[in-house]
Amino acid sequence: MAAWQHYVETIAGGLAELVVTDHARAPIAVADAFDRWVALTSETHARGGQVFLIGNGGSAAMASHMAADALKNGHLRAFAFNDLALLTATGNDAGYDQVFALPLARLARAGDLLVAISSSGNSPNIVRALETARDLGVAAVTLTAKQPDNRARALGALNFYVPLSRYGWAESAHQIILHCWFDTYLDRYAKGAI
Repeated sequence: MAAWQHYVETIAGGLAELVVTDHARAPIAVADAFDRWVALTSETHARGGQVFLIGNGGSAAMASHMAADALKNGHLRAFAFNDLALLTATGNDAGYDQVFALPLARLARAGDLLVAISSSGNSPNIVRALETARDLGVAAVTLTAKQPDNRARALGALNFYVPLSRYGWAESAHQIILHCWFDTYLDRYAKGAI
């Protein structure tokens, strides 16, 4: 099998095996999970709340991309914590595990929405931000891969897990999931359904 075909089939297979759970790890049908995510987004928007997106490395790039799309095209108050000065100052002064939690604690309010993207689901800064969100009453959606028992999967209201073991596969799948969420939101928003 050609490398390209194997790559595409592996990502497609991981997406076909997408598992979504709630905070207690109870399964949720994938279609219902996307509906809930769109509803959370709509409710956040209707309240004038904010949508925060976080991730490391390639996931940070996805968070930034989706925040820009959500702000520009979705009329959402969307932000990605990717300011270099803030990241380095927070990491230096408070610890790298605080680079998302600290600004989230300063800016987020109950009723906001956090989208956390992490291939491993075990990055300390992602886990700490999810714990902070929980403490603030901020709903969280997680996108993870690698190991099914990763820490992030117990911290979101909705937890999207793809059983893919390589970063490239996981990140590609997560990008598709993010676009499905946002395109569904846009389709309903544009039609006045939300």
